[in-house]
Amino acid sequence: MTQHSHSRCWIHLIWSTYGREKILHGESARHVSNCLMSIAESNGIYIKALHVNPDHVHLLIDLPPTRALDEVVKALKGSSSRWINASGLLVGHFRWARGYGAFSVSQSGLEDVITYIEGQEEHHRIKTFAEEYEAFARRYGLGSGVE
Repeated sequence: MTQHSHSRCWIHLIWSTYGREKILHGESARHVSNCLMSIAESNGIYIKALHVNPDHVHLLIDLPPTRALDEVVKALKGSSSRWINASGLLVGHFRWARGYGAFSVSQSGLEDVITYIEGQEEHHRIKTFAEEYEAFARRYGLGSGVE
């Protein structure tokens, strides 16, 4: 890619823990967040917003023009689950659920998505992850559910 090419492709990524198990709390959630930031940095992926919930993750990334979305998600999920297991952060074997949600975000909608991601704790006092994801799927005309 030449220096004269420019790209801005904001993607709101969402994925869950296996079985939507609520296991990422407090300190473990902070460690997973730091891990995801480190993986992203080492892969040239810019994360604008990130929140690790007990049973799912939200990220707002700028998709690099040289990387496919599926490749980016595999790097983030695969490397983080390997790190979680190798670090002994959680008791037992950890894994993310299969699949993910990826939703495009316009430059004009960026601040709304950042506010949404930063407000996850408050948001999930009202809605479950399943309800949240169903709303995303309906809004974007997709099938329902993240496994």
